[in-house]
Amino acid sequence: MRAIERTVHVSFRHQVHFTESVFNPANSLLRDVLVNKESRASHKALLVLDEALAKAQPELAHQIESYFAAYPDCLKLVCPPMIIEGGERTKNSYFHVSEIQSQVDRYHIDRHSYIIAVGGGALLDMVGLAAATAHRGLRHVRVPTTTLSQDDSGVGVKNGINAFGKKNFIGTFAPPFAVINDFHLLASLSPRDRRAGYVEAIKVALIRDAAFFSAIEHDADNLCRFEPVAAQRLIYRCAELHVNHIATSGDPFEFGSARPLDFGHWVAHKLEQLSEYKIRHGEAVAIGIAVDVAYSRLMEFIGEATAERIFCLLEKLGFELFANELLHVDSSDVLLVLKGLEEFREHLGGELTITLLREIGQGFEVHEMNLPKVIEAIQELHKRHSDRLEKVG
Repeated sequence: MRAIERTVHVSFRHQVHFTESVFNPANSLLRDVLVNKESRASHKALLVLDEALAKAQPELAHQIESYFAAYPDCLKLVCPPMIIEGGERTKNSYFHVSEIQSQVDRYHIDRHSYIIAVGGGALLDMVGLAAATAHRGLRHVRVPTTTLSQDDSGVGVKNGINAFGKKNFIGTFAPPFAVINDFHLLASLSPRDRRAGYVEAIKVALIRDAAFFSAIEHDADNLCRFEPVAAQRLIYRCAELHVNHIATSGDPFEFGSARPLDFGHWVAHKLEQLSEYKIRHGEAVAIGIAVDVAYSRLMEFIGEATAERIFCLLEKLGFELFANELLHVDSSDVLLVLKGLEEFREHLGGELTITLLREIGQGFEVHEMNLPKVIEAIQELHKRHSDRLEKVG
């Protein structure tokens, strides 16, 4: 028997830009990213725009068309922006993926052309999947328009849609050609959506950067008021930590069994599903972090004061630490949320790997969870939630 074996090295450039008014023709950033020093006469682009954003900023679609019209010598928008619903609904079927790919075929979008997605994380996930699977991979540019997608999901390398009742069951790892964060696009967000991205910053600070956690605490009042400088500072540092992990962890495509940046997510993903996505991702992550922090305290990995410090920051920024879906049970009276552990393991394969806390800024991995202690953690959060409601009442 004979074999041929070689190691193939593939490098990716991962660029995340920060700007304001990206679709103002006076801002040449998008043009410069798309032209990319290539000699090609004209660079074609198909652009997908989040429906909710298009409604909140009705002038945006026209601004996008005007931007491309301002650079006719090097850019060509092949059709008016495709306006597609955002939010988790857009990920619940393959329909929109096919819709985008039909336009790729219609307008002859090739591997040197661009698919640009302007919207929240769910839309970026879905459009990214369409881009990654058309022609075996097209150049994809993300323009995230929510706090959460600007500091977390939009700067990552994952794309996907939901299937078989599981989040992101169908998807790819495909680094975007570029990410452009425009802080002005956050202006029309509701308070609920503005704060959603804060929790991903808390998450990465808890497992990687104690000084960043302290900075979020220091800025908490300004963040509650959505003060721009504080919010931009949070988004930039959170995005930087995520990109650093992708570039330096040694496992950007998750070939192993660990997902350290998904601290709190084994609960969160199941909770979103159990609520039929009425609980949004950031809100679910806040609860998931609370469960894992409470569990870490019960297992004596962290102390009471540390856990309370984390809970207080989450609550101050407007997050609930409990949802009734945590108590939903199956026909055998077993908490449904506990199935999230096996689904979390199954998503990567291999052994279960959960990130917990030793202290603020230092996460560590375990390969089993004490289920009675998990249930106790949930019960403690339920009591905390009930006590807070009584005080408010």
